[in-house]
Amino acid sequence: MLDWDDLRFFLALARHGTLSAAARVLHVSQSTVGRRLNSLEATLAVRLLNRTPEGYVPTLAGEEVRRKAECLEAEALALERDVTGRDIRLRGLVRVTCAETLAAQILAPSFGELHARHPDIMIELIPNPRELSLAMREADIALRLRQPEQHDLVVRHIGDIAFGVYATHEYLRDRGALDFDDGCCGHRLITQLDDTQEMTPSTWITDMAARATVVLQTSSHEAAVLAAANGGGLACLARFRGDAEPRLTRLPVPTEPPSAEILLVVHKDNRDTPRIRVVLTHITDTIHALASILQPGDAAEEIARERVG
Repeated sequence: MLDWDDLRFFLALARHGTLSAAARVLHVSQSTVGRRLNSLEATLAVRLLNRTPEGYVPTLAGEEVRRKAECLEAEALALERDVTGRDIRLRGLVRVTCAETLAAQILAPSFGELHARHPDIMIELIPNPRELSLAMREADIALRLRQPEQHDLVVRHIGDIAFGVYATHEYLRDRGALDFDDGCCGHRLITQLDDTQEMTPSTWITDMAARATVVLQTSSHEAAVLAAANGGGLACLARFRGDAEPRLTRLPVPTEPPSAEILLVVHKDNRDTPRIRVVLTHITDTIHALASILQPGDAAEEIARERVG
C-alpha cells in the first residue's frame, strides 16, 4: 500500500529539483528525501525521477504519479485548512515568511511582546526570498514587498518602505562626488539579484548610475548593507537599515527611489483561525508603530507629491 509521506517527499523533490532544496522545504536531511523516493519507486516498481545535471526530472510515469499525487495533496490540504479554521485555541504553531531584513530587523525583535501576551503560540520565522506557498502550508502568513502570484489569498497593504542611496565617507573621499548626469562614471555599485523582493529600487539605481561598475550582486539585503558600510560602493537600501548604520551616509539624488509596499498575506481559509488572527494583528500593529522609521517624513511627503502629480 502506498505511503502518503513517500508521495509528499516525491512531490517536493519533483517541484524543487534537488535533494537539498526538497530537504529544506520538508525540514529533513537529504538522505531522508532520497530514502523516501527509493521507497516509493520500490513500491510502484517504476522509476519516477531521473537525475540530470540540472536536477531531478520526472519520467513519464513520474509525471502521471505527480498529477494524481497533487490532487490528493490538494484534498488533504483543504481538509487540514477546514479543520484548522475551527481551532479556537490561542496556541500552536504559526509559520511566518518574509524577506531576510524584515525578519531580522522588524519581526524577530517584536515577537517577545507577542509571546508575553500569548505564551502558547509558537512562531516559526522563515526568511526566504522565494515565495513560499500558503496554499500548500509552507507558511501561514507572508509579509511581501510585491503582489503575490498565488491564488485564494487575502492581501492587505499595511505600510511602506522608503529607500535611499548610501555610501561611506571614505568611499566618497576616494571616488569623488556623484554625478548622476554622467551616470556616476567611475563609481562602484552594489545591486540585488532579480529574484529578490527589493528588485524595484535596485533597478532604479542601476538606471540612475548607468555608467557605474557593478561589483557585487546579492540576494541578501543585509549583505548589501554590510558591503556598502565597509566601503564596497554605492547601494540603494531600505532607509530603516541605511539610516541606522553609522558608517553610511545617505546621498542626495535627483529623484527619490521608489518605495515598496508592505503587504500582509494569508490564505483565505486561515484568516479567521484565532492564533493566526492574533499574529496578523501583531504584525500589523508592529508595522504601524514603526511607520515613521520605515518611511521617514521626507520620503512620505515625496511619495504624496508624486501621487498627487
